[in-house]
This record gives sequence, structure tokens and C-alpha cells, in this order.
Amino acid sequence: AAARLAAEQEVENLSGLSPNPEKDIFVVRENRTTCLMAEFAAKFIVHYDVWASNHVDLITEQADIPLPRGADVKGKCGTNESELELSWLDRAYTLKLSFLKEGHNTSRGPEASWRLSRIQFTYDNTESTYFRDAANPGKHTASSHRLSALVTPAGRSYECEAQQTISLVSSDRQKSVQLLLSEVRIQPFDIPADFVFSEEHKCPVDQREQLEETLPLILGLILGLVIVITLGIYHIHHKLTASQVQIPRDRSQYKHMG
Repeated sequence: AAARLAAEQEVENLSGLSPNPEKDIFVVRENRTTCLMAEFAAKFIVHYDVWASNHVDLITEQADIPLPRGADVKGKCGTNESELELSWLDRAYTLKLSFLKEGHNTSRGPEASWRLSRIQFTYDNTESTYFRDAANPGKHTASSHRLSALVTPAGRSYECEAQQTISLVSSDRQKSVQLLLSEVRIQPFDIPADFVFSEEHKCPVDQREQLEETLPLILGLILGLVIVITLGIYHIHHKLTASQVQIPRDRSQYKHMG
């Protein structure tokens, strides 16, 4: 148990390596080997109630809570389950990401993939940095239900530059909480070497944007190729017809032929 605890505590926050001041890089290591890597920017949008000036009605306010650099890191790795836990401001805020790897049968045979299976966000709305006079003060937990996000083939990392929004349900009178993730690169299993991601698996949004960027170029190349082929055919046809004997249209010229 002591050895396992020591392994779980072997974590690093490498946010200083990121050029983006809103993005963190986190590494979980066991037995001096990297077993989980995560790099992303995150922000939470939390709705909460405050008392109106008449002290009778409730008004819904919104708190925007970014994941800051320098968050404390905990984590653990397993063959089929891994976990990353981040906390900040004296644990007033805690984000826990759980990952699951599983196999399934396809038309191509058995395949394995991993996914983000659970998100749990704990926040204290008595903390004054982002909250103002909450009507239901205390610690609250927002979590996902039956989540299947960031699905990625086993042995590869997940990458997504586009912003993704994941909705969570809070214990604070069932208020909505949204997690905004962007510039994501995560691999919770099968890391090939220390601090090295495997080949990336791009999210559908990035794939679509990449296609939208390259499609005009592809169409332009096809159009240019069609024009070149057309001009080539015209040039060959012109040379062939120029070398043939021209039959005069005026029948009076027939006597000069032969």
C-alpha cells in the first residue's frame, strides 16, 4: 500500500513548458516511467443563486472559473483505468478525470479504445475569488453521467484544438455547470516513452476544419489539371487537323486536285 501511494504521488505539473498561459501540462509517473500525460486549457461556467435586494427572491449569477497554472496534481494509472486529479486555491476547486480502456468486436475483428468515462468537479461557492454571496453556500459537486467522450483507439493520444463543451449536473439545486476544454492532448494509457505522446487521433471537429481548409486547394488543383488536359487535347487535335489535306469548299477548285 505504501509503495502504491508513493507511485501515485509521482506526478508533475509542467505548465511552464507551454507557451499558452492558459494551458497546463500534467504528467503522472509510476516507477519512474510516464503512464499518463495531459495537456489542455480548461474553464468552468458555474451557475449559482444569490439573494435579491428584497431578500426574498433568488437571482441566478454566473461564475467563470479557469484552471490556473500551478494546480496541484494527483493521479494513478492502471491497465484499464487511470485517473488525473487537479486542485487549486487550497482545494476550494478540484477536478477529477477518469479514463477507461475497453475492448470490443468490430467487423475487422477485436479492437480496443479508451475514453473519458467520468468527470467530477468539486467547488466551494463560499470562496470569494469567483463567487459573490451565494444563497446556498458550501462545497458542491458537479459530475457527468454515463460519459463517453474523447474516444480514441488504444495506443494513440487524443488531440483537439477546437473548444469542446461538456455539461455537468451540480448538487447545488441541480444548477448547470459547463466544462470548456480546448487545445487538448491527452494519453492515459500505453505511453511509448517518458514525456512522449503516441501518434495523435484528431477529434472530428479538427478533422472537418482540416478538410475545409484543404478542400479549396484540392479543387483548385483538379481544376488546373482539367484546364491543362483540355489545352493539351486541343493542341494535339489542332496539329492533326493541320497536317491533313484540306478539301476546298468551292467545287470549282476540284479540277486543280489530283
